[in-house]
Amino acid sequence: MSGAAACGDAAEAGKDEPGARPAAGPLTETLDADGTTIHVGRELAAGTMHVYEDPRCPVCKEFEDSGGARVLRENTENGFVRTDYTLASFLDDGLGGGGSKRAVNALRAALEEGHFAAYHDVLYAHQPEESVDGFTTERLLALASKVKGLRGPAFDKAVRTMRYADFVAASEAAYERDGIQGTPSFFLDDTLIASGTNDMVTTETGMTLTLVTRGQEQLKQS
Repeated sequence: MSGAAACGDAAEAGKDEPGARPAAGPLTETLDADGTTIHVGRELAAGTMHVYEDPRCPVCKEFEDSGGARVLRENTENGFVRTDYTLASFLDDGLGGGGSKRAVNALRAALEEGHFAAYHDVLYAHQPEESVDGFTTERLLALASKVKGLRGPAFDKAVRTMRYADFVAASEAAYERDGIQGTPSFFLDDTLIASGTNDMVTTETGMTLTLVTRGQEQLKQS
């Protein structure tokens, strides 16, 4: 597929999966051995949710602002699921500018400091309009100040110099290689459950991971 795919364009599917008891151990943030994916979760988590996002994508923000994202975070923290992130930057090519690439670089720098998840949430909470190349270097540093312990000489230099440009390119290449048709996209244990839609992925604690359509008042029951 082309990296110029539009945010939110794709088909959808849904599938329930059995859950399990929560995993023990500390919550960790690590980089996959292939250097393209960031893992957030606990060792021996019952399942894996693989999320593909572009920092400039407004549909990704819709998900991150939703109850589904909140429950996914809670269940990641509780060890029912590990959340993996592949960070795309194709919107820079379609819209102009470099905000997605700068944001992905900054998120990789935050991982190095052990604050990826917190910074990820801050960036989506303060995402600029899609058409505005608002993730400037100074804006990314200012938003980093909202995460206790993140700012420092190493982080600031990494953001200012695009230290992780190779990671940015590798992550975008992984997004394209995996055949993703839009962001956000979600794979539960290697099964596509939503791709480039306004649907929201939600977790029923310890039981199922379920695709929930926007506007539904009740979660789908397995």
